[in-house]
Amino acid sequence: MHAIKGLIIDLDGTVFRGDELIEGTREAINEAIDMGKQIVFLSNRGNISREVARRRLSEVGIDVTTQQIILTSSVAAAFLQDHYPKSQVWVLGEEGLIDELRLASVTIAQEPQDADWVVISLHEKVNYEHLNQAFTAVRYGARILATNADRTFPRHDGDAIDVAGMIGAITNSTGKHVDLVVGKPSWLMAEAAMQQLQLPPEQCLMIGDSLETDMAFGRMFGMKTMLVLTGSTNQAAADSCLRRPDYIVDSLANLHQVLTR
Repeated sequence: MHAIKGLIIDLDGTVFRGDELIEGTREAINEAIDMGKQIVFLSNRGNISREVARRRLSEVGIDVTTQQIILTSSVAAAFLQDHYPKSQVWVLGEEGLIDELRLASVTIAQEPQDADWVVISLHEKVNYEHLNQAFTAVRYGARILATNADRTFPRHDGDAIDVAGMIGAITNSTGKHVDLVVGKPSWLMAEAAMQQLQLPPEQCLMIGDSLETDMAFGRMFGMKTMLVLTGSTNQAAADSCLRRPDYIVDSLANLHQVLTR
């Protein structure tokens, strides 16, 4: 583990559960920074902006730059600007996603019928009109980009429906399929993390609470993996998984023990 120079850390279920900081995470992250480890936070969150995430971390005593925060909202925006710079998008999501799209100079369509893409993300205040507008955009030919396809995410009151629920409403009603999913374990997130860290994957440790996204992501790109049991995975699921992570710990508070092995 002395060869590990970079830490790629998930947010929901790993650093936070709902709005609450998970005990010991601040101390563990700041100690790793003091040890000289490079840090990037890599989250499938698509309904917030990097600036909101930075302020949220700062408020609990974890000071990083926006460049050290990679969200599916920012990666989706960069992808559209890089590959479809003339396209217009319709958003089924929240203000944080729209902020990142505008920051990347992505054009937001004025009407659903004008959209080339529908970008779907977590929308905790979704209503019928939101769904119907996205439905209309797809019926008029817009392709579908999803920030992630997670079924649930951990809140303070237990697991809650995630982007898969928004996707299902649109794909089932239109008969269309999602053209691109940006979130972990996609190569787009790996490329963004490696570009920020400027390290090869074998010198990185992926830390997260999900076997399907975080651990699969780390394994697929040749990183060491550390599963925390503070989010979507319990001990029984961890013990029964076919591809066991390199490390399984109670929480991120155990990071020092892993890094000094």
